[in-house]
Amino acid sequence: MGTSKGLVVFGRKENEWKIEKVHFLGLPVSTIYKNEITGTWWAGLAHRHWGQKLHFSNDEGQTWEMVSAPKYPEGAEVYQGKSATLKKIWCISHAGKDDPNGLWVGTEPGGLFYSNDNGKHFELVEGLWNHSSRKDQNQWFGAGRDFPFIHSIVVDPRDSKHVYIAVSCAGVFETRDGGATWHPKNKGLIATYLPNPTVEVGHDPHLLLACAKNPDVLWQQNHCGIFRSTDAGDNWKNITDKNGIADYGFALAIDHENENRAWVIPAVSDEVRVAHDLSLTVCKTEDAGQSWEPLKNGLPQEHCFDIVFRHCLANSQNELVFGTTTGNLYYSENFGEDWICLSSNLARVEGVVIIKKNSRTTYYKNKLHDLKQHP
Repeated sequence: MGTSKGLVVFGRKENEWKIEKVHFLGLPVSTIYKNEITGTWWAGLAHRHWGQKLHFSNDEGQTWEMVSAPKYPEGAEVYQGKSATLKKIWCISHAGKDDPNGLWVGTEPGGLFYSNDNGKHFELVEGLWNHSSRKDQNQWFGAGRDFPFIHSIVVDPRDSKHVYIAVSCAGVFETRDGGATWHPKNKGLIATYLPNPTVEVGHDPHLLLACAKNPDVLWQQNHCGIFRSTDAGDNWKNITDKNGIADYGFALAIDHENENRAWVIPAVSDEVRVAHDLSLTVCKTEDAGQSWEPLKNGLPQEHCFDIVFRHCLANSQNELVFGTTTGNLYYSENFGEDWICLSSNLARVEGVVIIKKNSRTTYYKNKLHDLKQHP
């Protein structure tokens, strides 16, 4: 868990969960990511005094190294007369199996960066930065922040040059040429806060995900509901629960083997950011959003003020974990049917990642060991 007071690592041994280690104690860890290709851990720190810092570990947190955070080039402007400087690192993604040294980084104020050397150097993706819509404050604008920000990056596993990003506020954009050109993919979305709710650019996706088994199936938790696409983002269908609470929220998880299964954790509204009826509830769909089931077993049902931020719900097969704004951490190992509280003493949770001890981890550990023995 990335929290406002450090990176907290939980581990389970013999069915007992314990904190194994706390990294960057006392510092706000605003971004965490595990590179599925290299096994590298990444942590973005939001120092109140020193600004954004970026760290990585190749040995699962035993040691950390710092690299220079992405930097906007001289002369770059968010809007005319407003210089662009890095405010926050929102998300990190690998650049595909055929580009193992590549990294994408999404930032505020709306710049996407790319590195071809595992994060040693970053370059602003000019194709998106120079998009005709970006400098228009009626199309790209902040949502609860002063500036627009890129919080989701989705790389097509079939074609690493095919990438989606999601911007609050602007919407979903797609490139099929590795970032040289970008196109909005917002048909079917609704921006109820705008005079024209069906604008091409100006939407507020809160999180964007694609199903690994069928990457043409995209899901998004949006400011104005929940949406799903089955045609690679060409068209979006509103799957908000018209009779329930699965509507406004930030967190979203999807089943990467079952393209019809997903989970959200709703809040009342933008104006009232607390759990519905002060009752913490996870909502699950098994039929692509045609119906939503509330899951509450093991979750607090009275006087609960928790909400869950966009990167704070994670899943792996049957397991789900989420952390809340009030420092609670919940775990399920049966697809969300039942929950247990792993901790109620954390600081505000900013991000959650599930890390499996798999063969790739073993491979890299053995490789590091061999290098130490035979440099």
